[in-house]
Amino acid sequence: MVRTRVGYAGGSKLNPTYRDIGDHSETVQMDYDPTQITYAELLDVFWTSHRCDSPAYSLQYASRVFYHDEQQRELAEESKAREEARQGTMLYTGIAPAGEFYRAEDYHQKYHLQGAAQLMRELRQIYPRMEDLINSTLAARLNGYLGGNGMSTQLEAELDSYGLSEEAREYLRQRVLR
Repeated sequence: MVRTRVGYAGGSKLNPTYRDIGDHSETVQMDYDPTQITYAELLDVFWTSHRCDSPAYSLQYASRVFYHDEQQRELAEESKAREEARQGTMLYTGIAPAGEFYRAEDYHQKYHLQGAAQLMRELRQIYPRMEDLINSTLAARLNGYLGGNGMSTQLEAELDSYGLSEEAREYLRQRVLR
């Protein structure tokens, strides 16, 4: 994954916020390298990463897949049909054009990483502007690891390239291994 940002999409309200989201849903915007992972593979991760077998109680929390072109739309619909057949139930996930994405407030970004004060201190040295930290591939990767995604062998293979202190590296090892 190159970069992730959380925000709001799928609605008509201009400049939604967490407190005034309008008809948008909370979502994640992902920039990825298609030579490393395909849209179809991302969809596989999506279907295994959350439950969507009951309707959301509000649009804010609705399960939705946003697509950017006709090929992505077809892949999303095919993958949903496969997953419904696999689970033997209807899935309450909407599939819609991406439209405008509005980035959520800074305090919503990199949720797991923001709970790791030591790592945040080091990253703020590297990325003094929150905008740069939010758009950082490193921050996206660390947030993913802290959220329970990724394997310890992968982390070890990448760790030297992160430029973190030994203390921060050990903190990451401990969090990813448990």
